[in-house]
Amino acid sequence: MRQVVLDTETTGLAPEDGHRIIEIGAVELKDRRMTGRDFWSYLNPEREVDAGATDVHGLRAEDLEDQPRFAEIAGPLIDFLAGDELIIHNAPFDLAFLNRELERAGARIRRVEEYCPILDTLPLARRLHPGQNNSLEALCLRYAVDTSERARHGALIDARLLAQVYRAMTMGQGALGLQGPGTAHPGSVQQSTPREPGTRRPIPVTLHPEDWAEHRDFLRRIDQKSGGQLMWRTDLDTVT
Repeated sequence: MRQVVLDTETTGLAPEDGHRIIEIGAVELKDRRMTGRDFWSYLNPEREVDAGATDVHGLRAEDLEDQPRFAEIAGPLIDFLAGDELIIHNAPFDLAFLNRELERAGARIRRVEEYCPILDTLPLARRLHPGQNNSLEALCLRYAVDTSERARHGALIDARLLAQVYRAMTMGQGALGLQGPGTAHPGSVQQSTPREPGTRRPIPVTLHPEDWAEHRDFLRRIDQKSGGQLMWRTDLDTVT
């Protein structure tokens, strides 16, 4: 199964006010693993960048004068996205900008939703963690995703971070065990039938050795951040 995780950076908050995309990044997943095949470009917005936006991503209009216009990358972008599920955090924001840019690019280019199904990870995160901060930054912290290479917002690096967060949110392991005993765990999956205390229901899963190694590293990072309160310590100690 192929999926694409996408993020954009913009000159401001509202495409209806003439704001434009200035960076776009998309990451390919196949069978939930990043393949290393990406789509990325800075873009010349042909307008000024709001100071508040520059504070977020560090980009100014003068930095982008030699970059392509959106119309120049619209075809290759659609070729990269078309036919596969598109994963975006707070999808209405990015889609509003993308569809406005596609409209500018020409009549033959349709709306993104006509090319691929959309999965918005923000509603998913809100269902898993109701009443909590579900920004990408908060989710990276919650799921122990390493953000050390992210000095500022950037479309490609944020797409890569979102890919890791999406995988963590949908790997079916329930609560992360970051809180003390007896407290509710954010994102825990409710069981359909009650279980006796101390029993574990096996989950049938087949993983490659590299998947087990990645799983164990993920658990170790959670264990470190939670001060040794990891729920799956048996998995951590025994998976080789």
